[in-house]
Amino acid sequence: MPLDFWGKDTMLRIHFTADDLARTSLAAEPDELWEVLLSLHMLQVEDGPVPYGAWRQRMRRRLPRETIGPLAALAPPIGYSPDFLTPPDSTGGFEAALDQLLSTPRHRVREDLSMLATRRTASSWVRELSDARPDSLNRLGHAVRVYHRSALAPYWSSLRGAVRADQRHRLERMSTGGVGAVLAELHPGVRWRNQVLEIPKFPDEEVRLDGRGIRLQPSYFCWRAPTKLGDHDLPPVLVYPIRNAAGLQLDRSPSDSEQSLAALLGRTRANVLALTVDGCTTTELARACKITLATASHQTAVLRDAGLIESRRYGKSVRHQVTGLGRALLNGLDPWSGDTDPHDDRLSPSGTHRGP
Repeated sequence: MPLDFWGKDTMLRIHFTADDLARTSLAAEPDELWEVLLSLHMLQVEDGPVPYGAWRQRMRRRLPRETIGPLAALAPPIGYSPDFLTPPDSTGGFEAALDQLLSTPRHRVREDLSMLATRRTASSWVRELSDARPDSLNRLGHAVRVYHRSALAPYWSSLRGAVRADQRHRLERMSTGGVGAVLAELHPGVRWRNQVLEIPKFPDEEVRLDGRGIRLQPSYFCWRAPTKLGDHDLPPVLVYPIRNAAGLQLDRSPSDSEQSLAALLGRTRANVLALTVDGCTTTELARACKITLATASHQTAVLRDAGLIESRRYGKSVRHQVTGLGRALLNGLDPWSGDTDPHDDRLSPSGTHRGP
């Protein structure tokens, strides 16, 4: 998968037919192995948007070298990373996806690693893995599992909420403008014209989907530009950066969060705030909390004035979504601790709301 800016004038062109547009899908959930890979890239670079900085500093302090070293050798932040690290069908959760990775046929592992070796001096670890010996595969599985447990699992609710919010926005755009409108807005640098998606600063490449369609996969840790698998014979997937990647928040147990919020806000208002993590209309809030529409409207007004949620009208409905400050309270964290983006005006206690 090409994962870096190449030439200034080079271009990836993905050609769509009518059948491809009909078979294009938008993933509803983050792909855990893509987030593993792209977060490893993030750990190895010094630049990047502000929200990633606090997470990166924590991981560099906490993750053991014996975990990062082997994985970093497989996932250089510039150039190609092996396709087998991100199996095309990752549904079923992290362990199921990891089982798929470790079940990659030996010839496939060898082919992918041979492409990696052309861009990076092969370490002994990579050479051992290319033989697909059980001990080297077990070491890879252990390293990925430890990394995921330390770097992603404690923040998964926050990461998942950000990805799902982006996916809902794309679905709303699709309902009004079709698949073409979504493709045209995947990233500021892309262009959609004549049923061809043009992505600059990739190696010059023409990809024809030939009726297979493509899976559009939103990602928290994809931040430079969209990326894809290198092998055209694999099921097509295009991973793209989400629009608003605020700082990740540590998860807490539901009972702790609920008790703390209930003491601070009152139980009904705390329940309303929790329900807005995945987005909720006023009617849905009233039904879920067993309160009247008028009461639900009042509760959302209080939370909105405090900067904990933002509300947008869609037709006859008003949809409410938690802000960065509201999410910090749900997770029991100090929103000014450095784990959130200080430039995100949704964190302002003045109640100022940023648009999409």
